[in-house]
Amino acid sequence: MPVPEVDKKMLGELEAMGFPRPRATRALHYSGEAFSFTIFSFQNLNKSLNYLWFKSVPRIGNASLAAAIDWIVDHENDADIDEMPLVTVDISIGSPEPFYFTEAMKIKAQELRDQARKKKEEEEKKLEQEREKERIQSGKQLIEAKRSLEENERKRNIEFRKAEKEEEKRARERIRWKLKQDKLERRVNLGLPPEQLAGEEHTPAVRIEQNPFPVRSVAKSERMRECLRSLRRNHKDDDARVRQAFQTLLIYVGNVARNPNEEKFRKIRLSNPLFLDRVGSLIGGIEFLELCGFETTEGGEFLYLPYNKVDMATLNSAASELKSALTNPFFGLL
Repeated sequence: MPVPEVDKKMLGELEAMGFPRPRATRALHYSGEAFSFTIFSFQNLNKSLNYLWFKSVPRIGNASLAAAIDWIVDHENDADIDEMPLVTVDISIGSPEPFYFTEAMKIKAQELRDQARKKKEEEEKKLEQEREKERIQSGKQLIEAKRSLEENERKRNIEFRKAEKEEEKRARERIRWKLKQDKLERRVNLGLPPEQLAGEEHTPAVRIEQNPFPVRSVAKSERMRECLRSLRRNHKDDDARVRQAFQTLLIYVGNVARNPNEEKFRKIRLSNPLFLDRVGSLIGGIEFLELCGFETTEGGEFLYLPYNKVDMATLNSAASELKSALTNPFFGLL
C-alpha cells in the first residue's frame, strides 16, 4: 500500500513547525474533506443594492494547513498518530492561495511540542523509577542470600565444633576405659583384688584364688568404630583413598541389608582388582567386613556371609559407623 500524496508545501510547513512527517502526512490526508466557499457578488439593475451569494464546493485532500493542525490537536492521543498512513487516495495537488501562519497557530504548535516533550519526560521518569525499584529489589535479594549463606555457614561451624567435641569426649572415654582395663588386668594377673572406684562403699577384701574378673569384651559397634579409626590413622596421608574405602564398605553393607536373600551381595572375591584397590589393600578393610559377619572361605578365595548369619542389627550398626566416619571431618584424627 503506497503512502498517500499530499501537498508538499503544506507538508514542509508542518514539518517546519516541529511535527513529525508521519503525523503531518496523516493530518493532511485525513483533514482533506472540507468545503471551499466561493463568493459571488453582483448588483441589481438599478445598482442600488449589492447581493452576495455563497456557494460551498466539497473538496477532498489537502484542505488547508489550519485544518491539518486542528486535526492533530483532536487526534494527538491516537495510538497510531505517528504511523505513516498507507492508503490509495486520488487528490488534487496544489494550494489555491498562499497560507500565512497566525500567532494562534504558532502557539498551538508550541503547545503540542511541549505536551509531547512533557509526555516523553514523564515516561522516562516512570521508566527510571521502575529501574530503581528493580535495583532496590535486587539489592534486597542479594543481602538476603548473603545472610542466609552466613547463617548456614555458622550452623555448619557449630555442627563441626559439636562433632569435634563429641569425638574428643569419646577419645578420652576410650583412653580412660583402656587404662582402667589394663590396670584391672594387671592386678588380676598378680592375684590382687581389684581397686574399688571412688565413691563406692568399701567391702571386706576376699581372697580369690581364680580370676573372677575377666577382661570385659568390647562391644561390636565399638570394635567397628576402632577399626575404622585405625584405617584412617594408618592411611592419614591419603584422605581421598580412605574416604573411597568407607564409601565402598558402606555399599557392601547396604547391599546385604537391602537384599539379604541375594547371594551375590553376600559373596566378595578377594582377588577382585576393584576390591583390592579400594578395601583389600588397606589395613583394617577386611577386618571391618569380618566384624559385619563375613567369613573367609576355604582356600581364601572369597569373603562370604552365610544367610543364617545375617544380623540386621550388626549391619545397621556398621552402616551408622560408616556414615559417621564419612560426615565427621575430624574422625580418627584425635
